[in-house]
Amino acid sequence: MVRIRLDLAYDGREFSGWARQRGQRTVQGEIEDALRVVLRQSETPELTVAGRTDAGVHARGQVAHVELPAEVWAEHGEHLLRRLAGRLPMDVRVWRLSEAPPHFDARFSAVWRRYAYRVTDHPGGADPLLRGHVLWHNWPLDVDAMNEAARGLLGEHDFAAYCKKREGATTIRTLQRLEWVRRPDGVLEATVQADAFCHNMVRSLVGAMLFVGDGHRPPEWPAKVLAAGVRDSAVHVVRPHGLTLEEVAYPPDSELEARNLASRNKRTLPGVAGCC
Repeated sequence: MVRIRLDLAYDGREFSGWARQRGQRTVQGEIEDALRVVLRQSETPELTVAGRTDAGVHARGQVAHVELPAEVWAEHGEHLLRRLAGRLPMDVRVWRLSEAPPHFDARFSAVWRRYAYRVTDHPGGADPLLRGHVLWHNWPLDVDAMNEAARGLLGEHDFAAYCKKREGATTIRTLQRLEWVRRPDGVLEATVQADAFCHNMVRSLVGAMLFVGDGHRPPEWPAKVLAAGVRDSAVHVVRPHGLTLEEVAYPPDSELEARNLASRNKRTLPGVAGCC
């Protein structure tokens, strides 16, 4: 078997998220079905992805891997990218296919994921040509206040207050970057980067930032919510269409095996005994 890396992008509006679900249209389902057809396989190849995105979330820099028989890759690899382009629907594209180095794992080898969330506070609403990728917030937003609030969330923390809990999963993450800029067209763009994200984390953080930006909460409020460690009813999970997975980063090939082991370890915060 040969492990193949796929670099891909999709418009999430018409998908029920990444993960294959019976009776639902998903990104994983479309790509796996296309691979089965163009490779003329009786069984459907199974993808492993860097980060499962929710329904409606977009991706520009998603990464996945798939195991293929060596003889199949040797026969089809040269033409596979073009054949996938002819088979896949227009809202999902595979940009690159490459034989992965030893120990590469799309999920566990990643050192960080970077998302962007885009919002407009224009009183007239979102540009009709961007409406599928930009959230309209019907209050003026103060970017400086939002960035002040963001600084209090950086670093390694238990983000339970901003995550939908899953049985047996940790909510400890290292938030490496959270900052807002107002683009020349007036759209506010948040860059959110972390070693990993728990469920709904980015959209919850953005929801808290918007409450600060429109003056409903002071800049210190999001950090207080984080420290409390429980979901606050005032933290809204914003709609998915403003969110895009922009990039996934990996270490040098020589460090892949060590990264895989570190990613699989269940995390605890320094000074905290027991499991999280």
